[in-house]
Amino acid sequence: MYYEIGSENHKLTATDLQVGVTTALKKLGERKKVLIIPPDFTRYHSRAGELTSFVYQHYQNKVSDILPALGTHVGMTDGEINKMFPGVPHQLFRVHDWRNEVFTVGKVPGSFVSEITNGSLDFDWPAQVNKLLWEGNHDLILSIGQVVPHEVIGMANYNKNIFVGTGGSEGINKSHFVGAVYGMENLMGKADNPVRKLLNYASDNFTNQLPIVYMHTVVGRDAELGKLVTRGLFIGDDYSVFTKAAELSLKVNFTMLDKPLKKVVVYLDPSEFKSTWLGNKSIYRTRMAMADGGELIVLAPALKEFGEDKEIDRLIRKYGYRGTPQTLKSLKENPELEANLSAAAHLIHGSSEGRFSITYCPGHLSREEIKSVNFNYADLKEMMKRYNPEILNDGYNTMPDGEEIFYISNPAIGLWACKDRFKN
Repeated sequence: MYYEIGSENHKLTATDLQVGVTTALKKLGERKKVLIIPPDFTRYHSRAGELTSFVYQHYQNKVSDILPALGTHVGMTDGEINKMFPGVPHQLFRVHDWRNEVFTVGKVPGSFVSEITNGSLDFDWPAQVNKLLWEGNHDLILSIGQVVPHEVIGMANYNKNIFVGTGGSEGINKSHFVGAVYGMENLMGKADNPVRKLLNYASDNFTNQLPIVYMHTVVGRDAELGKLVTRGLFIGDDYSVFTKAAELSLKVNFTMLDKPLKKVVVYLDPSEFKSTWLGNKSIYRTRMAMADGGELIVLAPALKEFGEDKEIDRLIRKYGYRGTPQTLKSLKENPELEANLSAAAHLIHGSSEGRFSITYCPGHLSREEIKSVNFNYADLKEMMKRYNPEILNDGYNTMPDGEEIFYISNPAIGLWACKDRFKN
């Protein structure tokens, strides 16, 4: 561990973060060729963009490449780079191609996959990374991002940034499916789970020679200030940098409720959420809090597509969010879905499994498109008028007509569950 600071009460400023980054980099010593792997704009609130800027200020021309951990996401626009990475030259940014520009550094044997999934799966798992990591001859690789509850890997970041963020199609597909088979409710908010074991095996056996150092933030909403604040910063090159951040994240990002929620309204920031591939965090992060027979309303002003990747968008439109049994049936009957296991996993994650209704209020998709994938539809203008994000407070709200709702302004920063659905 090169630097650590944080608690449930910390409110780290930009100056605090810069001091932490500079302290850690001085301990690392002189470097000649640095690769930075930050998240993309969909993780704007992680403050990873600021950290990247501080790293660039420290190393200057020693930073040779910046490779946003896109995973399956689209590349960043110039405007997004300007906003998220102030002062960092655009020519340093590379675009990760998850279908073509990857290298398989090793394969986790099927026997291990079978062991961690209790025999549910037994395929070999390819540990894949962007070729730039393997062939770039960097003497420092800085992986930067936020640790927060996550639907695919329990708690985001650490080596997920490497093997998923810069990974290839087979590795991403299969790792997502491992998580789906294990079950989201068994996974969310848990640092130790089968998907993490899979990635840790790869780190320990295939990439331990790479000079990877992790910078992790923990960001949460401050109830008194009514805005996001940074609670922690952890910089290091071993597993403890993740476990310490994850421990704090559970305290900061996890809302435990005494009883299930009958009606939840989630707002999707238009600068971040343009697809259900991302916007379904409104479902992932609340499903353990939702009451049977309840309703989830998703206000999505910028929603224009289902998948950011054209092939995944097509598959979502074709098969829809119809629950685990139907998705598994479609998987067996359709090779195209079997070849895109991350899409299949997403379809499972994005369903309520019939427990509660999901109503999307999209800015750019039609009623027919929304209903075709098995969501309910409501008019955005009408619902924004009734549930005005500028007026609502995060948490419980009573509407003028007496209706009680639970409002969430950003599903990406937390996890909500009622006590009887979350097992320690």
